[in-house]
Amino acid sequence: MTSTGTHIGPNQYNLTPDQMTEMEADVVTLLQELIRIPSVNYGEGKGDEKAVAEYCAAKLAEVGIESELLETGPNRVNVIAKIPGADLSRPGIVVHGHLDVVPANADDWSVDPFSGLLKDGYIWGRGAVDMKDGDAMFLAVVRAWARAGFTPPRNVLLIFFADEEAGSTYGSRWLVKNRPELFEGYSEAISEVGGFSVTINGGHRLYFVETAEKGIQWLKLTSHGDAGHGSFINPSNALTKLARAVTRIGEYQWPSRETKTGSKFFSKIAELVGEKYDPTNPRPLLKHIGGAARMMGATVQNTANPTMLEAGYKANVIPGSASAVVDGRFLPGFEHELADTIRELTGSDAEVEVLVRDKALEVEFDGPLVKAMCDAILAEDPDGVPVPYLMSGGTDNKALSDLGIVGYGYSPVKLPEELDFFALFHGVDERIPVEGLVFGVRVLARFLSNC
Repeated sequence: MTSTGTHIGPNQYNLTPDQMTEMEADVVTLLQELIRIPSVNYGEGKGDEKAVAEYCAAKLAEVGIESELLETGPNRVNVIAKIPGADLSRPGIVVHGHLDVVPANADDWSVDPFSGLLKDGYIWGRGAVDMKDGDAMFLAVVRAWARAGFTPPRNVLLIFFADEEAGSTYGSRWLVKNRPELFEGYSEAISEVGGFSVTINGGHRLYFVETAEKGIQWLKLTSHGDAGHGSFINPSNALTKLARAVTRIGEYQWPSRETKTGSKFFSKIAELVGEKYDPTNPRPLLKHIGGAARMMGATVQNTANPTMLEAGYKANVIPGSASAVVDGRFLPGFEHELADTIRELTGSDAEVEVLVRDKALEVEFDGPLVKAMCDAILAEDPDGVPVPYLMSGGTDNKALSDLGIVGYGYSPVKLPEELDFFALFHGVDERIPVEGLVFGVRVLARFLSNC
């Protein structure tokens, strides 16, 4: 979509200047306090969102917003709040974040990863970009509405999910399966990893709005052979077979594939830098997007990365079997290519089992909601260029799509050109600029007040 460039006027925040100032200060405090609650998800069901969920519920209650705490497992807690809109005949919008964060090894960090420290113009800590920044922005906007007595244009379902970082078993997947009535009357959603800025060659500042996600196939390879003494000659060694299969998969060069989202994204890059877009090979354009190439390079092809190995129990015993795990990610429309290629590469050396499978998503970068997203960004940054992009990972929008809800990644933040934003996801010294966070909450206030 190409925005009309019609900017929403200052009154379209539906907040006074003093209320805006209060919201901007609030989002900073909220993020710091959220980071200081270590809601770490270790996977395999080992996580604890209870304290941070109770914090969110308390912050909503503080301004008169009722919420439900829904515990789906021991200390696995989700927060649900319904905010009535002015036009009840319109489908509502789901605004969702997740409360869990991945672990952080404090020895690797230059600051305490759960300090929420404000330093050098940044807020530091685990979750600063994934995604307690978005949680803080969502909270700050609805709290500002409540203080101002503002009613949004349509119903808003605000949800903070548990367990996003480990498959959403106790979060969005559970709610979609067991509480689908919560989502009745809601047609669209926004969440994480979208609306952030990336400055490309030529000084063009793009805002990546997530409209597509790769699908997942986590695969287990198992090789069988003859068990025996480690000192004997063994032509049927399970580890050797597995190693051959894993090496072929790990070294395979996947071909470029064009998607609707990728075509729009790379066409815009080519236009801005004055180069040609080749649908069969957009990789040369990656050099123009800096650190974003880390993710975007994985969105022009399927990927399959070996991640785990398991075999044997003693140095002098050849085991009868060996296994590996491969993290496979497929583009929208190319799941069969991933599955067929993996089986071809594996051959007779190993059996292939699908451990986890999840769909790819792709929605249009068009329509009233997308226009409202673009207009809100352009109102705050007239030089910005909103573009759709395909995310290499996944979000809770996958679960909501099972109910027919169309989801986008849209938790905006304006970033310094020199910041390698993508390296901060699950990385060391995770941090977000205060100015970028304030920019984001202003954009969201505009968008949600006028969508």
